[in-house]
Amino acid sequence: MNTLTLTVTGMSCMGCVNSVKSLVGALPCIVDCNVDLASGRVEVTHDPVLAAPDAIRSVINDAGYRVNP
Repeated sequence: MNTLTLTVTGMSCMGCVNSVKSLVGALPCIVDCNVDLASGRVEVTHDPVLAAPDAIRSVINDAGYRVNP
């Protein structure tokens, strides 16, 4: 398992936090997803073979949030 830490902008409330958690959690082999609204930090524990980092970034960006490089 790997841990991927992302900085995400565009989240403004707990609804956004729950949306990001749900979207990321729906991907295969996501073990855990923690989102900190104040810092925009999203920490995802995942199997890198079945849930590639690019797929995680894409699902967040496609939802209207922005993953900073």
